[in-house]
Amino acid sequence: MRVLLFGATGNIGTAIARELIARGHAVTAATRGGSGVAGLDIPVRKVDATDPAEVAAAATGQDAIVSAIGPRRGVDDQEAVLVGGARGLIAGARSAGVRRVIVVGGGGSLLVASGERLLDTPDFPAAWRPGALAQAAALELYRAAGDLDWTYISPPFLIEAGERSGRFRLGGDEVLRDPQGVSRITYPDFAIALVDELEQGRAIRRRITLAY
Repeated sequence: MRVLLFGATGNIGTAIARELIARGHAVTAATRGGSGVAGLDIPVRKVDATDPAEVAAAATGQDAIVSAIGPRRGVDDQEAVLVGGARGLIAGARSAGVRRVIVVGGGGSLLVASGERLLDTPDFPAAWRPGALAQAAALELYRAAGDLDWTYISPPFLIEAGERSGRFRLGGDEVLRDPQGVSRITYPDFAIALVDELEQGRAIRRRITLAY
């Protein structure tokens, strides 16, 4: 498949790019500054994800859009990047005629056993709440985009560097935890799950999550 990948220079985006390439997909990186992806020789387009016209121009001729965009901590307005990015990607995908959109979302809107969102629980870090609220708002925009074949993938509470094991569990709208109560995944395993979904299309117009 021909895949336009936003956020390819970040930790998650780079892992996704490597997984896509390993499986034979053609990847074009869409980055806000036009910089390449370290260690990968792939085409790069300078694209502002919040600008529908720029998204459409870059996405024309692609089979799918994958977004791993995220705000730079302490630099970007989180709502502008996440909610504005969702609006730009949805409108740009429509203009380009690209129906398949996969988004790396936030985990704060996942539900806990009480039925609350994780971001509304007392122990959720206050510093993470603005970003979590923006990610939750972005999810609602995708849920309203019934003409697109979107999938929103929420990471667990912790997503970090580590090995590529291929062993993880998939879920829906609820937080997944291991027997010790830990909710975590590594970047390479998250990338496996995302590319699996791209290839298999088992969660069209749904949010999913994963964890060990």
